[in-house]
Amino acid sequence: MTANQILPELPIDSPERKRLPPLLRRAWYGLNQAFRRRIAHLEITPDQFTVLRTLLENDGITQRELTRLISSDPNTVASLLERMEAAGLIERKTHEKDRRANRLKLQPRGKKKYTEGREIAIELQKQVLKILPEEKREEFLHNLGLVADACREAISAEVRAPAR
Repeated sequence: MTANQILPELPIDSPERKRLPPLLRRAWYGLNQAFRRRIAHLEITPDQFTVLRTLLENDGITQRELTRLISSDPNTVASLLERMEAAGLIERKTHEKDRRANRLKLQPRGKKKYTEGREIAIELQKQVLKILPEEKREEFLHNLGLVADACREAISAEVRAPAR
């Protein structure tokens, strides 16, 4: 019997099956640690790199918008931004219409750190994706995006109808 003939009969969380949560965690953790080590000399973290890239691509967004775009939580982002502002990477300014909100601006030092880290990020992504046939890479990233969207939707569904 092949794996395809056995797997449909097994529960989705069976130890004999590939399971989504540990695979996603292992992939994220491995990628995060490899990137962390490769950019350590820049004195930024992978999360800070993600913020820098997001601000470069979305100039003047609010802290709340950043939180959504990088799929994080408000407390983590607030702490991250405090450190980044102290390091001269970003600037937070009170929103012109909502004094409770902050607009975020990439500082020249932050742009320089992003530019230096970008090539490292690209090379790491190429190295990791090389395991897949070239013609399957975009499909894989598309499908991973669908999984990420479904996970975000699961959070939204929980907020709309809390578990009992």
